[in-house]
Amino acid sequence: MSRKKLPPNCEVTHRPRPDCCPLSQVRAGTSVRIKQLLASPDLCQRLRELGLCEEQRIKLLLQDRSVVCQVCNVRLGLSGQLADSIWVEPLHPQPLEPQPA
Repeated sequence: MSRKKLPPNCEVTHRPRPDCCPLSQVRAGTSVRIKQLLASPDLCQRLRELGLCEEQRIKLLLQDRSVVCQVCNVRLGLSGQLADSIWVEPLHPQPLEPQPA
């Protein structure tokens, strides 16, 4: 059985979905889409209230022991432990539309 290639910009080898990794493992500057929240129901609800809901696009601005991400034009800081519970898929850059001649 062959191993699937890691998604670009993710640095983790074990994940519940082959196309995802925790937000804490994404490189700074990467845009991602939230796919799954793996936390208690109360914590998941609070994350959703902050705009961190499934299918939301966010950009990781800083990655260290904690992370800073941009959500709906607002910067939000999260602990590394909390970022571990937010599973994301990297977004691939959209091709530019051709310019009229």
